Amino acid sequence: IRSSRQLEYACLNYIDFIWLAEGRSIDHDTICTFRTKFKKPLKGLFKQVGRVAISMGLIKLVAVAFDGTRVKANASRLHTWTAAKVEEALKELEAQIERILDEADATDASDAIRLGEGDARPLPPELADAQQRQAKLRETLQKLQEADAARKKDGIDPQKNPAQVPQADPDSKVMPNKEGGYAPNYTPVVATDGARDFILDCDVIGGPNEQNELLPSVGRIEENFGRKPETLSADAAFGTGANLEGMEREGVDLYTPVESPSPEEGNPAKRDDPRQPVPAQDWPNLPRNDKKKLAKSCFVYDEAADLYYCPMGHAMRYKETKSEERSSGTVTMRVYRGEACAGCPLAGACLDPKAKRGRSVRRDAQEPLREKMHAKLRTEEGRKTYHQRMHIAETPFAIIKGILEVRRFLLRGLDKVRTEWTWVCTAYNLKKLIAVLAALRAEGGQTPVPSRS
Repeated sequence: IRSSRQLEYACLNYIDFIWLAEGRSIDHDTICTFRTKFKKPLKGLFKQVGRVAISMGLIKLVAVAFDGTRVKANASRLHTWTAAKVEEALKELEAQIERILDEADATDASDAIRLGEGDARPLPPELADAQQRQAKLRETLQKLQEADAARKKDGIDPQKNPAQVPQADPDSKVMPNKEGGYAPNYTPVVATDGARDFILDCDVIGGPNEQNELLPSVGRIEENFGRKPETLSADAAFGTGANLEGMEREGVDLYTPVESPSPEEGNPAKRDDPRQPVPAQDWPNLPRNDKKKLAKSCFVYDEAADLYYCPMGHAMRYKETKSEERSSGTVTMRVYRGEACAGCPLAGACLDPKAKRGRSVRRDAQEPLREKMHAKLRTEEGRKTYHQRMHIAETPFAIIKGILEVRRFLLRGLDKVRTEWTWVCTAYNLKKLIAVLAALRAEGGQTPVPSRS
């Protein structure tokens, strides 16, 4: 039971709740305040439950999986702000504020004439409310303008397809749902231990970039439990260069699928001598990217010479270094460009129609780590380890959504939603801990007594 009003009813009518509350009648407002007031002690409780589970051997930190899901925000998908709507609302609000000030000035002038000169009256309370709304709208407008700028950078016209922010909960984000359609959502993430599926770490983000939460989660696990996971698996979204480099630095054995930057078996570009062209009959079998052009895996990198060979066997030498802004931060890329693209028989399948120069291939510092990860997941041990990821990572979400019925947050605002998610994950861990203790008692075994540290 998550609703504060339903909990109030339960404390008055259900015998187990009456016993738990020691006969006190707790109103819903007290319950609602309580669940958001004690954020820091709640995190301590979550950590304490995890340490009890470690002391009982239920958490081993050997195989850990990390994943995220979507949970709907407490906001309507039909009522959203766009930058144009906010600008219009701000104009109306500014006119309202000006009208309130004029009325206050007129009242002060009338009182001065009628009663003589004296202290001016305090400003009306509705002005303070209007000014608060104005500040919130300006903050929302700034978010929307930044989102529109990002969409424009990605090639999306913000005039035709503007960014949207839910009116009831501006911290949430309109995102696609797995069951179809779009709605205001948050993205909760968890790290789950593979021994008994206990949650080791939990957080919530307002957007879809859950891959940026992997390294912070490992840091919090080490802070809470004194050591890092031995192995950690995550789906393909987490195979970013920043995560590969960070986990290598942290000494955690990561398993996540990545696309091979080099030609693999079955790719005609994989040949004994990359200086020789791919036979014409194999050109249709060369892999394509999302733009229907030859993929990067069609180009062979020569580490000794620091250059690429294109499918026609021509050398593509280093030309310049560029920086790209990604969700994980700024990435430095080395650019290699072909000089024999004019008149090439593969130009139509290789070059973008708008390209003014030859085909280019970019390479960042994490490319060797991608090759290493790709090779690791092709081994039997790598496939076996990663195969466990789905069960470990998806079990908490299945129980939380299917049994605890948490499919929509009750609270609004990212800070409060994070607290609500911590409550949910703490309840999940307690439920598992109680089940283990009940099984031990049913078997007649001695219940382990955890340390109080």
